[in-house]
Order: sequence, then C-alpha cells, then structure tokens
Amino acid sequence: MRSIGIIYGFVANHHLRAQIEKTRKLADSNFRDLRTLLNGAPAEISYILSQYTTTKEKAFSDLDNVKSLLGGGIHEQLRPKVIPALDDIKAMAEAIKETKEALLNVNNTLKELKKSSAQLNTSLSDVKRDLEQSLNDPMCSAPPVATTCNNIRTSLSQLDDNTNMDQLPSLDKPIDKINDILQTNLSSLVQQGYKSFNDIPEMVKNQTTDIISDVKSTLNSIGSDIESIGEQIPIQDQLSNFMGYINDTETYIRRNLPTLEEYDSYRWLGGLVVCCLLTLVVIFYYLGLLCGTCGYDRNATPTRRGCVSNTGGIFLMVGAGVSFLICWILMTIVVLTFVVGANVEKLLCEPYQNRKLLQVLDTPYLLNENWKHYLSGMVFNKPDINLTFEQVYSDCKENKGIYGTLKLENSYNISEHLNIQEHAGNISNDFQNMKVNIDNIVLLDEAGRKNLMDFSFSGIDAINYNIYLAELSKAPTKANLLSFADDLEVKANHLPHGSLKQSLKNNAQTIRTIHRSEVIPLEQSMSSVYQSIKELQQKSSGLGMKVTNTLSSLDSAQDFLTTRISSVIVEESQKYGNTIVGYFERYLQWVKISITEKIAACKPVATALDSAVDVFLCSYIIDPMNLFWFGIGKATVFLLPALIFAVKLAKYYRRMDSEDVYEDMENGNIGFHRHHSTQTV
Repeated sequence: MRSIGIIYGFVANHHLRAQIEKTRKLADSNFRDLRTLLNGAPAEISYILSQYTTTKEKAFSDLDNVKSLLGGGIHEQLRPKVIPALDDIKAMAEAIKETKEALLNVNNTLKELKKSSAQLNTSLSDVKRDLEQSLNDPMCSAPPVATTCNNIRTSLSQLDDNTNMDQLPSLDKPIDKINDILQTNLSSLVQQGYKSFNDIPEMVKNQTTDIISDVKSTLNSIGSDIESIGEQIPIQDQLSNFMGYINDTETYIRRNLPTLEEYDSYRWLGGLVVCCLLTLVVIFYYLGLLCGTCGYDRNATPTRRGCVSNTGGIFLMVGAGVSFLICWILMTIVVLTFVVGANVEKLLCEPYQNRKLLQVLDTPYLLNENWKHYLSGMVFNKPDINLTFEQVYSDCKENKGIYGTLKLENSYNISEHLNIQEHAGNISNDFQNMKVNIDNIVLLDEAGRKNLMDFSFSGIDAINYNIYLAELSKAPTKANLLSFADDLEVKANHLPHGSLKQSLKNNAQTIRTIHRSEVIPLEQSMSSVYQSIKELQQKSSGLGMKVTNTLSSLDSAQDFLTTRISSVIVEESQKYGNTIVGYFERYLQWVKISITEKIAACKPVATALDSAVDVFLCSYIIDPMNLFWFGIGKATVFLLPALIFAVKLAKYYRRMDSEDVYEDMENGNIGFHRHHSTQTV
C-alpha cells in the first residue's frame, strides 16, 4: 500500500509538470478565440445589415413587375367569371358563320339535287317512251310474244321518278337574314371584349407608376435607417471595453509564465526528491526482507547467523533510520499541500462546477455594498438591472450572442428600432390607398347584343327540317333500275330474233347506264344533304335558349365586373402590399434574431473562464496536488507500522555479539544468567 502511494506521488508530480507545460498553448488558444470574438463582431453586423440590399432588390423586382403580379392577380381573379362568357359569345359568332355556310351548302346542294332529279326524270321518261314505241311492234300482237309484251308494258310504271324535289322550299330567306346578321362583325366585337379585359394588367401598371415610385423612395430611406442601426448597437463598445483587459491579461501571463515554469521546475525537483526518499526507504525495507528471508537459518544461534541474514537486518534498520529522518518533512509537505489543495477544491473548484460560486458572486451588495447586481452595475452602471454572473455564464456556455447575454436592450432596444411598423408603415399605407380605376370594361356592346338577338330570331330553328329529311330519305326511283334492266333483258331473250328483241336489250343497257351515271350520284348527293340537314337541325335546335343563356352569362359577367372589381382590386392590392412588406418583416426578424442570439456568440468567454478555473487551476494544478498529498500521505501513514515491523524483524535477522546462556546448578537448583552484548550496526 505504501508503494502505491509513492507511485501516486510520482504520477502526480510528473502530471503537474506536464500540465504546466501546456499552459502557454492553452492561454494562446483562448486569447485567439477571444480576439476572434472581438474582431469578428463588427464584420458580422455589417454583413447582416448589408443583406438589406438583397431584400430591397427582391422588392424592387416585384415592384417593377406590378403588371404581372398585381395586374395579373386582378386579371386571374376576374378570369373565371369573364372568360367563359366571352368564350360563349365567340362560340356563338363561330356558330353564326358555320350556320351560314351550312345553309349555303344545303341550299346549293338542293338546287343541284333538283336539277339532277329533273334530269333523271327526263331520262326515265325517254326510256319509258322508247320502250312503249318498241312494244308497239307487230310481233307483240301474236302470242306468245303478246304476253311478254304485256308484262313489260305493265312494269313500265316502275320507271317513274320516286321523289318530288320541287316541293322542297328554298332556304334563300334564312340565308338572307344570316347575311344581314353577319354585316355586324360579332367576332371583332368579341375580340374587343377580350382585349379590354386583357388590358387590365397594363392599366394597373400605368395607374400605379407614382405609387411604385413612392414605395421605392421609402425603401431607400429604410436602407439608410438600417445602416445607422449598426453604428448605434453597443455590442462593439462593450467588446472594446474587454479588449484592454484581454491585452493586459495576456501581457501579464506572457511575462510571468516563464517564472511560473521556472518555479515549477523547482517544485518538480523537490517532489521528485521526496518521492525518491520514500522510494529509498521502501527499497531498504524490500532488500531487508529479501536478504533476511533468503539468509535466515532457524537452527543458527543469534551469534552465528549468516552474512546474508545479517545484511537484511541491517537494511531494515537503515530504512527505519531514514524514516525517522524524513518523517517530519513528509508530514509538513502533506499538511501544506492538503490545506491548499483540499480547500481550493472544496471552496473553489466544486462550487465553480456546480455554479454555486457564481450564485455567491450574484449575492446582492456582496462585491459592492452600493450595487444590488454587481455585473449590471459594471456593464451599464445600472445596478438595479437583473444581470447575474450565473445567467451570463449559462448563456455563453450555450453560445448565445453577447447582445442577449448582457441584456444590451437596456442600453439600446433593437426591437424598437427594428419594428416593421416603424419602417414599413408608409409602404402599407401606400398600398392601402392605391386607386386603380378599371371600371370602363365593356365585354360586348349593344351592337353585339343586337346581333345575337337577331340571330335568335332568324328563323333557322323554325325551318321544317322533317320535310327535307323525309324527301331525302326516299330512293330516287320507284324500282331498282338494275333489277328492272336485268328482268327486261331476260324477257327479251325469250323473244324471237328481230328488231323488238334488239330494241329491248338496248333499252335495258340504257337503263343500266342511267343507274350508273345518274341514280348513284343522286343517291350519294341525297345522303350527303340528309346528313347536313340533320346537323343543321341539331345546331339550330333550341337556338333561342342558347342565345338567351349566352346573354345571361354575359350580363352576369358584366355585373360581376361592375360590382366586384373594386373589392378584387382592394384584395389583390393588400395581398401585393403584404408580399412586399413581408420581405422586410422576414429580413428585420432575421436581423433581430441574428443580432440578439447569434452575433458575437460568447462561448469563447465561457471557455476562457473554464480554462482559467476548471482546467488550469483545478485540473492542471489542484487535481495533481491532491493526488500528490494523497499518495505521499498514504505512504507516510504506513511509515509507523513499517518502522515497528522493521525494528522487530531486524532482531531475527541480524547477528548478535552475545546470546542468552542457560546453566545447570548443583544441588538440584536450576538457574541461568544472561550475558548482554550490544549490537552494532
């Protein structure tokens, strides 16, 4: 156990020397951090305040884009109600043109159909007449040819035209009405409505030129105010006050550190000597035990003990003698180091670590009987402000800004100077008082409305389309001409050769030609016109209701523009103004947070204080000192039992000059006498 105490002493003595050698590096590191804190704060403040330029440029960009941002916002608010109404009118204008084209197409096609139908009727009449003449041939009087001729004569009625196109009324009157309607260019009027509505952003831009100029002037003046804030913030003044203390402290440490290192070398040498003396005593005891144990002979008399055993006893006695010589020195060193180390540990180190020391320093009127709070009295000369060492230390440990840590708002309240209402109140008022007049928007004038009403009364929806559809759905002829021609040719083949047979075959061929060249094109034209009339019927169906709905939608949109446009302008103006003001609200809030919580983060101050007290004093000096007195004290405590043990044990190891002799007496008396001799070391 004593050896362990000596090892503690060696370790503590060496550790203290090693830590003292680190003092210079520790001090340089802390002073470098403190200077960085002091020198970096102005640059940080300048950087933060200079970011106003970025915010202002963003605001200027939005102000320059008032056409798209404010005008476009108003336009988009009105668009869902206005554009559908204009689209309906535009579609109606297109429908008028398409209706005219459809009517013209149907009317022209009907005229062609009438001509084609008349031509077909003429061709069929010619064939029919030719057949009748052929059937007047004398061969038709003699049976059995007469029967065939009669059958053919009976079937001639199938060659009649099956349609009556001439009864279909002409579409010239509806077309004339559409032409009259188209004299007013409804599409052009609708485009004017589109243009009038789409010109809203440009109108907003033209009417807000003066307001935008005033807002920009206000923003420039805000920039000047913000720049002046950097000069008024007392952070630099407070940091400058500490610069002198830092310089003096650094100069003092650099001047006295060599002396401290020199004295520490003496201390280290003295501690080494003490530990070596203790080690020497231990070595004597170990050698005494080793030699005494190895040379001990239990059968040898005290005067005849061996040299090795005697040497062990001598080592034990030498160790005991050295213990007597250095014991008082060790006790003195232990007492002194204990008094210093233990008291500093209990009165300074532990209270500093649990912050009770700072609480003691914060005791009102302790450090200055006239100041309730010493720190606030020293910083602001206002001792009534609740600024404590514990609070400052805690904030610095959390790396908070020096503004909030030292409560510099008591000297310069940045919240008041960064109040958005103070700086941006004029901007908000400008946007709230913005007057934009866009009440003169007309989506469709009276000419356009009359044009739509005329179209609804054009009579297109009153046309009897069923007559046309019924007539056009008929076949051009009563019978299929191809079947009729084939049947005619079969009957002719049963006739004897002659002019009648040849005439009937020629007529059959003529009928086929009529079917191919006239009937088939006529059927195709009739089918095409049938589809066109069906489409025209669908388009004109409910025309009056469609026009009424379109006009109703137009009136609703126009009324919406008249009644709601003012509120939309106010709403969008406030939104636009809030966007501009929002840039500065966020910027000023960021400046406030940065200055109060981040700029000049004072963790280097807490680190420097920890380095001076917790690291240098407690860890570098007091902890090794306490380990040293503990180790040396532990070794000293075991000196007394080791001393007693060594003296007692040396009696059994050392060689004696004489020994106790027992003799037998005459007459039965038993007695003894002891020869005493001195033992020399």
